[in-house]
Amino acid sequence: MEGGGAERVTANLARYWAEKGWEITLVTFTRADTDFFQLPSSVHRVELGLIGEKKNLIGWIDNNLRRIFSLRQILRGFRPDVALAMMNTNNIILSFAARGISDLVVVGSERTYPPCVPLGFFLEWLRSWSYGNLSALVAQTAKSGEWLQLHCRTQRIETIPNALTWPLSIQEPVVELPPQLKRHKVLLAAGRLSEEKCFNFLITTFSQIAKDYPDWVLVILGEGPERGELERQISNASLSDRIMLPGQVGNISQWYEASDLYVMSSRFEGFPNSLLEAMASGLAAVSFDCDTGPREIILHEINGLLVSPGDFQALKTALERLMEDQDLRQEYAKEAKTVIERFSIESIAGRWEKLFQEIKG
Repeated sequence: MEGGGAERVTANLARYWAEKGWEITLVTFTRADTDFFQLPSSVHRVELGLIGEKKNLIGWIDNNLRRIFSLRQILRGFRPDVALAMMNTNNIILSFAARGISDLVVVGSERTYPPCVPLGFFLEWLRSWSYGNLSALVAQTAKSGEWLQLHCRTQRIETIPNALTWPLSIQEPVVELPPQLKRHKVLLAAGRLSEEKCFNFLITTFSQIAKDYPDWVLVILGEGPERGELERQISNASLSDRIMLPGQVGNISQWYEASDLYVMSSRFEGFPNSLLEAMASGLAAVSFDCDTGPREIILHEINGLLVSPGDFQALKTALERLMEDQDLRQEYAKEAKTVIERFSIESIAGRWEKLFQEIKG
């Protein structure tokens, strides 16, 4: 339950269903002391502490067999009506752990567009074969569902996007906003500081326009392995006073509220929660038109702008257009808030519930 899109979806659904009176048990291979997302006390938490990866094949097989065995014991002990996995590896593990357990609805959930995150020959084969053991598989977008239908032996595929829980909650760590944000307009990005988010290219793009827009600063929220390289890049560009990396924040709603424009520079996305949250907070958005995700949320020229994937010149042009046109930003921002209704937790969770009921019969 560390910070991440799938983890946020898991927390939101668990909290919502627990508040409805469902008995929710959340099982993770990590320990709870690594959690970022908080859960209500009504959610029963089981931590297996089996997250360690093995470098050789025998160790990998042994580790995953222990995961399957442990999860199978939990399924037999709790006898749930529904078992739901998040992300591909967990889908595979659940498909094996649940085999032969009667009266159990077993649902997997893909959280990315699979071609963008190849698993390697063996795991791709294992995914294709094992998904046939699931009662259903949920994709976030129609395009992901089409790929899974073509490449995996699935009994049933449903398309259910991420839900937006509104208003956003505040939790630790609460990171105070620096005073200088009150004196500047804020271009905000958020996500794991990792290669696929392309924050290095976003920094380069902002550095090309920074002197033309001296009243703007760039803030990138999140944590990850690219932090050191990004910090060096910012320092080398002499923009440490204009580009900030505050880290992971639990009061992200306050950062959205202090911002003026949202940007997403990812190479690929599944269904970006941060984009949903930013737009619900009243931010116009500029994003690459990835294969999946942003195009399902941003209505081009209505509540934001989509540009060709990887075209940073087009991204630069779109940012300049909105940074210098306050009226257009406000027009898009007003329309952006419609995501609150389009992706409400009540609506999206209802689609999950309908799926469960139909499979259960």
